[in-house]
Amino acid sequence: MTSTGQPDSLAEPAATPSSDPLNPDPPNPGQADLDKLTSAWLRLAATPGIGPVNGRLLAAACGGACEIWQRKPAELKCIEGIGEKTIQSLAASPADAPAKLMAQCAALSIDILCLEDERYPTLLRQIDDAPFILFARGQLTALQHPRLLAVVGARKADSEGRLLTRRWCASLAAQGIGIVSGMAFGIDAAAHGGALDAENGGAPTIAVLGCGLAAPFSPVQQKQIEAISRHGCVLSEFQPEEEARPEHFPRRNRIIAGMAAGTLVVQADIRSGSLITARLAGDYGREVLTVPGSTLAGRHAGCHQLLRDGATLVESPDDILMAMGWQGSAGMRRVDHVPANDHEAKIMQALDGEIMHIDALAEHCALTVPELSPILLGLELLGVVDVLPGSRYTLGRAG
Repeated sequence: MTSTGQPDSLAEPAATPSSDPLNPDPPNPGQADLDKLTSAWLRLAATPGIGPVNGRLLAAACGGACEIWQRKPAELKCIEGIGEKTIQSLAASPADAPAKLMAQCAALSIDILCLEDERYPTLLRQIDDAPFILFARGQLTALQHPRLLAVVGARKADSEGRLLTRRWCASLAAQGIGIVSGMAFGIDAAAHGGALDAENGGAPTIAVLGCGLAAPFSPVQQKQIEAISRHGCVLSEFQPEEEARPEHFPRRNRIIAGMAAGTLVVQADIRSGSLITARLAGDYGREVLTVPGSTLAGRHAGCHQLLRDGATLVESPDDILMAMGWQGSAGMRRVDHVPANDHEAKIMQALDGEIMHIDALAEHCALTVPELSPILLGLELLGVVDVLPGSRYTLGRAG
């Protein structure tokens, strides 16, 4: 203890720091280090006055999330923007809370992903206000799907809007486009439903919630969560039992916009929360697309405003593929590729529905990495495999 009664440090076990805590690429830490990093970020996320932006700045200044808890209060005072109130909040944060939360999530079959976890959504990690922590249930490989489109719109959408959304999302998912939405009523529900309708399984759908994954849900919502978890993933940045509150939804919207390469808005009036998602997508440098409609009822006024602001007008799934640059072999219908040899056959079999690191794939195929690499390159050029960050591979749409 110091003479002021404050602890010498905030006492979090150290882990190997990431190369850049402000915008960390997944460093593929060992499980022990990953658990320590997850614990450190969980503790930070629960600290009053710490948000996604200032928390990452604090981690960068300290050399990593774990290092925050090793710093003495006097050292923290030297960091720009960190005042006495924040230091007191950090000191008051219970060190044992993360372990309890991690045990609770394990019992609920909920995975916890921190920024350094390679399973964390790649595009989401790139935004400045990405959440430190995500709680996930379902197929985590869905989070690394190479083509994700956010689809949002009115909760009180009319039957035409719901039908259009469901049909388009079924078509897009059948062509390898993963659908991200917020699992609200109306357009969101139609988007998830369409992705689940896709022929031959289709690409995954991802639901981002404005509450915890173990919060109370209606029977209809619970059924949809279970369906999405089987064929995709359900995500939240909120602790498992935290119920939805109005201020949660803008935070949810930034995750929807941040993890997708583009955002499609279907039926939105001028006050629709889906416009927040669209504007965030634009701020993040992502594509914004929208569907025009009648000017009579005001149901499309928000979409028309987006068009005036520079959004891309789309009238079909093919328009979306064209606007997103997904009209090539990896974005269109699957064309069966006949393996040229046993090595290609083993690779395609191993990657069907899976994501594998090149080292694991080489071991599976009984090849060295130098032997495997040119084969993978050839398959990539044919659209048979897709390359993901971190030297990982999955089967493409021509496979």
